[in-house]
Amino acid sequence: MTAETDTGEYDPESPTPPADEPPHRSTAPQSVFTSRQVGIGFLVLFVGVAVVVGLTLSLA
Repeated sequence: MTAETDTGEYDPESPTPPADEPPHRSTAPQSVFTSRQVGIGFLVLFVGVAVVVGLTLSLA
């Protein structure tokens, strides 16, 4: 018995495609971000950069 996503052997040299379609793949789909999430991301970025630059200048 084969799994639902198993399409059998596929030979790229064969001119006839397999009887079943290959399983659908989802490789890292892009997520939708809200304006609030983008704003929080930029806030975290600016705080992080401020901490790094502030520590560097204070230790120099």
